[in-house]
Amino acid sequence: MQKLDKAGQVEMRLVAAGARRDLEQLDAAIVTLQSSELASSSVQPWTARLRYAYADALHAAGRSDEAREWFAKAVEADRDGSTDASDRLAEMDGVEFMDALAEDEAEEAEEAVEAEEVKEAEEAVEAEEVKEAEEAVEAGDTTAPEDDKD
Repeated sequence: MQKLDKAGQVEMRLVAAGARRDLEQLDAAIVTLQSSELASSSVQPWTARLRYAYADALHAAGRSDEAREWFAKAVEADRDGSTDASDRLAEMDGVEFMDALAEDEAEEAEEAVEAEEVKEAEEAVEAEEVKEAEEAVEAGDTTAPEDDKD
C-alpha cells in the first residue's frame, strides 16, 4: 500500500470532514480537519480550502468567533480566489453586497412592464372608441364623434 502525499492527505481530511458534516457530526468534522497542515503558517495549494472548510465547520457548530478568525486566515491563503472566504467574512461582519447588474436588470424589467401597461391601456382606450363608433353607426348616428374636452 502506498502512502498519500500531503495534498492527498489533506484532500482525504476534507472528504472525511465533509462526510462527518453530512452526518451532522460537527465536532467530529472539526477534529478531522485539525492537523499540522491547518496549523502551519506556510501556504500550500490546499491551505485556503482547508482553512475554509475548518471555518465553515466551526460556523456550523455555532463557534462564530473562531469561524471568523479562520475565514480571515482562509482569505490570506486564497491567492487565486478559489473560495468565497472573503464574502463569508464580510457577511459575518455585517457587510451586504449589492449586485449593480441585478439592480439595472430589475429597473429595465420594471420599465418594460410599465411600458407594456401603458400600451395595453392605450389599446383598451382605442378599442373602446372603436366600439362606441360602431354602436353609433348601428344606431344610425352618422355624425362624426366629438372629442371629449375635459
